[in-house]
Amino acid sequence: MTDVKHATFTLERHYPVSPAKVFAAWADPAVKAGWFGAGDHSLDFRVGGRETNRAGDFTFTSDYHDIVDGERIVYASTLSGGAGLATVSVTTVELVPDGSGTRLVLTEQGTFLDGHEEPEWRERGTGDWLDKLGGHLGA
Repeated sequence: MTDVKHATFTLERHYPVSPAKVFAAWADPAVKAGWFGAGDHSLDFRVGGRETNRAGDFTFTSDYHDIVDGERIVYASTLSGGAGLATVSVTTVELVPDGSGTRLVLTEQGTFLDGHEEPEWRERGTGDWLDKLGGHLGA
């Protein structure tokens, strides 16, 4: 018997730097590797490009579908591991000028398969790396 769960969550963070600086932290492979998880990381940040992060038995892969410099990033991702495909998701990152800083709004729509990952785990993990991004940006 298969188990499929669908979930959508939105996370917001405020960073004390410009949208251009937040965007640059997503776009630069060396910088992003420093805040986006551990393991073997590669990033081809362009429309049609791919990002891969391998840690232990898990591989997280994202394909970039829409990038508006300093404003928006849209990507589709999969998470797989020893038990097979765990999740498929679409994520939108919006960067909105907010006073002297940036309000980041991340919305993820996910399909979670056969109990290999739970929506709450993904939301918590995503929040953790947004907090690491904040540390990198001096938030």
